[in-house]
Amino acid sequence: EIEEEEEMGMEDSSSLETTLASGVLTVSLPPHGTWVINKQTPNRQIWWSSPLSGPRRYEYDETNQRWVYTRQQQQQQQSDDGASHTTTTTTLGETLREELHQLYQIDLELEI
Repeated sequence: EIEEEEEMGMEDSSSLETTLASGVLTVSLPPHGTWVINKQTPNRQIWWSSPLSGPRRYEYDETNQRWVYTRQQQQQQQSDDGASHTTTTTTLGETLREELHQLYQIDLELEI
């Protein structure tokens, strides 16, 4: 575990703090901030709060078997005016991968 933290540029792991309570995962990575991941079982959603990307709500996409950012899906549907548009859907794994890369320059493959 310590080796993984060093590889991620997190040598001072004493400031790293995580808690899991009642389906809410809180991860504090000073000086970058605190991330909160909240499982909403009845709605089949995951609520995400990040100091980098802000609050987001992800819903499970049965077809692709991924957690998908719902607001981005709605924006894509609203912007469909018949013209050809190249769009991508942001998954929870993509968001997590991008933010960890931005902060620690590590590359992860996450299929969530």
